[in-house]
Amino acid sequence: MSDVRVTVQRDSEREERVVTTGTTAADLFQGERSVVAARVAGELKDLAYELADGDAVEPVEITSEDGLNILRHSTAHVMAQAVQELFPEAKLGIGPPIKDGFYYDFDVETPFHPDDLKRIEKKMQEIQKRGQKFARRAVSDDAAREELADEPYKLELIGLKGSAADAAEGASAEVGAGQLSIYDNLDAKTGELCWKDLCRGPHLPSTRAIPAFKLMRSAAAYWRGSEKNPQLQRIYGTAWPTKDELKAYLDFLAEAEKRDHRKLGAELDLFSIPEELGSGLAVFHPKGGVVRRVMEDYSRKRHEESDYEFVNTPHISKEKLFETSGHLPNYADAMFPPLEFDGQSYRLKAMNCPMHNLIFKARGRSYRELPLRLFEFGTVYRFEKSGVVHGLTRARGFTQDDSHIYCTKEQMADELDSLLTFVLDLLRDYGLHDFELELSTRDESDKFIGEDAEWEEATEALRQAAEKQGLPLVPDPGGAAYYGPKISVQAKDAIGRSWQMSTVQVDFQQPKRFGLEYTAADGSKQQPVMIHRALFGSIERFFAVLLEHYAGAFPAWLAPVQATGIPIGDAHVPYLEEFAAEARKKGLRIEVDSSADRMQKKIRNAQKSKVPFMIIAGDEDVAHGAVSFRYRDGSQKNGIPRDEAIAEILDVVERRVQV
Repeated sequence: MSDVRVTVQRDSEREERVVTTGTTAADLFQGERSVVAARVAGELKDLAYELADGDAVEPVEITSEDGLNILRHSTAHVMAQAVQELFPEAKLGIGPPIKDGFYYDFDVETPFHPDDLKRIEKKMQEIQKRGQKFARRAVSDDAAREELADEPYKLELIGLKGSAADAAEGASAEVGAGQLSIYDNLDAKTGELCWKDLCRGPHLPSTRAIPAFKLMRSAAAYWRGSEKNPQLQRIYGTAWPTKDELKAYLDFLAEAEKRDHRKLGAELDLFSIPEELGSGLAVFHPKGGVVRRVMEDYSRKRHEESDYEFVNTPHISKEKLFETSGHLPNYADAMFPPLEFDGQSYRLKAMNCPMHNLIFKARGRSYRELPLRLFEFGTVYRFEKSGVVHGLTRARGFTQDDSHIYCTKEQMADELDSLLTFVLDLLRDYGLHDFELELSTRDESDKFIGEDAEWEEATEALRQAAEKQGLPLVPDPGGAAYYGPKISVQAKDAIGRSWQMSTVQVDFQQPKRFGLEYTAADGSKQQPVMIHRALFGSIERFFAVLLEHYAGAFPAWLAPVQATGIPIGDAHVPYLEEFAAEARKKGLRIEVDSSADRMQKKIRNAQKSKVPFMIIAGDEDVAHGAVSFRYRDGSQKNGIPRDEAIAEILDVVERRVQV
């Protein structure tokens, strides 16, 4: 047997090895149980891959991003096998790995029931224990069609080979541009075929290498994401390298469920999304309206201090406006269909920037006016598909805290620097502190407009501004808006979830398309730079993020009710009403519970409402002109003079701290 020379790459370390012909990647990493695949010349391979002379081989650990995807995609295959063993008539759709898990789509006569998921999970456990081997087999297109003749959705993917990834989300896990492959699940002892699926791979060596998994839920999903196609049944699951990690993830989900803004919104009487209005269209109740007003008022105050000028624009315009801006056709799918009247087509506003351009263009502008910072709480409407609408975080009608800054190229660097600092400082005021920045740039797609040199200049200006913040900067190739690159602020909440918050975009294209000009110092006409900036993203979405971040227990400055007066007896109600009246004169939001409930019930009600302060008064408090504080954590402070009690609440509100 001849020798084969390979290089083992581990991070920055390289090791030359000489092995015999026929040596596999599994042999190379024998005894390393955490290694589940290999990367050879940048391409992921199964551990069964036979090494070739000159190969550069990198081990893929199960805990890495690629390793987790392999684990989860392998588990999706086991789930599909279990489904077809229990429901032989089920036809296979697509089963890719996704963030924290996997799914697989099935065409079945009736939707899956929760009891079905229990049966499927039990069958998966049986398959896992059998230790079936995942074995890759390259096939021609015709051979794949013959083998999968009873799987109509797989046949469709074969026909889309090379473009399947664009035609169907998740299809890249099964069909690429090269040769097709099928993965066989083989009996560990006899080698007998147990099940097979069209797949690019790679996979774990065997089903026994799946450490921990759980099925989560089922849902309806249209084939290839189109309402024109058949509706399939999608089963979601999760898989992790250890049982402890699975438990931690399930605990995390349980905590996230408690914090779900839709659930809290109903429990705390903050907002609702009435069926009569339609999906993705929310109404804010009085208490939610208080929170929203306080959010907006503070933001408005900070903007005024930073020389922003407030504008207002209508909710509808002629369609031609969005053709000029470039949003049609680049953004047409996200806009509601046109309205026809007076012989013209109108559109609901999906973005504010074209109208702000008209404000800039309404009269001549001088360089002395720049930077011009326009700001609007502008309500917009987006045609989100019903499958992605989610409470306030993905809505069809929402209000952006939208600003557009017009400046000279010479001012651009300083403006971006101060703008990012302003954005991050304001987010910190609302209680978010853990940030990273994402730089979204263009790729080779036809959707991007403008010259390469303009994009390079805009991208570099954003990069330099981002680097000055001293935060992690993550690349996002291809994620830019069609008119320019952007920086997105990603913020982590109290349980570690990352949310996209503010965006800052540099745009050389819209000023050009609208013919925006200013008169320079030398009298010449120059085109301004346009910087788009949404601080919250949308008021509704930011409201939802804060609601989940605080689990409904807003800090006192944001809380709809900052304190609730709880009398020990009915005789103490007038005393607390006097206290509340004094506090309201100072701008505090205080209620007195004068209901017929017993005191302990009133305390429980205030706790459920997550009120920051409970103000309790009895005979002794009345006699001494004092009150007692009960805090959210159940601790209590007694005999506080009324003036001091109001001062303490005011101090907490003014410092915007949590209690």
